[in-house]
Amino acid sequence: MWKVLSAMIVYPAMELIGGRCVRLSQGRFDRASAYCADPVDAVLGLEAAGAEWVHLVDLDGAREGGPRQHGLIADIALSVSIKLQVAGGFREAEHLQRVFDAGVDRVVIGRLATEQPQRVRELIAEFGNERIALALDVTINGEAPLVATASSSPRSARSLWDVAKDFPEVRHLLLTDIGRKGTMSGANLPLIEEAAKRLPHVSLQASGGVSSLDDLRALKSAGAAGAIVGEALWERKIDLAEAVQTACA
Repeated sequence: MWKVLSAMIVYPAMELIGGRCVRLSQGRFDRASAYCADPVDAVLGLEAAGAEWVHLVDLDGAREGGPRQHGLIADIALSVSIKLQVAGGFREAEHLQRVFDAGVDRVVIGRLATEQPQRVRELIAEFGNERIALALDVTINGEAPLVATASSSPRSARSLWDVAKDFPEVRHLLLTDIGRKGTMSGANLPLIEEAAKRLPHVSLQASGGVSSLDDLRALKSAGAAGAIVGEALWERKIDLAEAVQTACA
């Protein structure tokens, strides 16, 4: 039976390229759709709708291997009172310190976790496990969710459960089914339910496929502490104010 949490955080997601808010379909840069000209105004709108957090992704940084839109992210942090979770090419302590100094509340580390796990553990020890979230993208191969990396093949990829054992200190885990990312095809509920059972010490953020308020209700019941909502929000399939109320009910 699924456990029911008292509340779940909705993280409206905003992806940034060249100072513009865009969305990528299934993470592909050749499938980018622009949604707004002024990201600061957009985040202010998310705040007005009741969001507690915003998930910002510096796609230029993710592609180039180091943060590239610090000025814009700092402007957003100065303009809003809600919390910011930021991803995109963070690999060095100075990268993290700079955005924390600018007012960012949490940084997401993804690829580095599979390339240099010891380095990630050092960053968590330095900044604390509340300020760093681990992001793992998985593909579903039979029964085992496999962690996708730039270099792994299906035969060499490690299971999510094996990779998670490398980071016993992690408190926040952003888990993405990349086959559903940007598709609005529905959340992978069995994946989240199993992860919640196997990793009870982790605050799970579910990403990929969220398309309706029913998806949010189901994710909450499956054990997710948070849900990343992107495409459905910007395509106006989900009203953010209603999503926040649903997640808190």
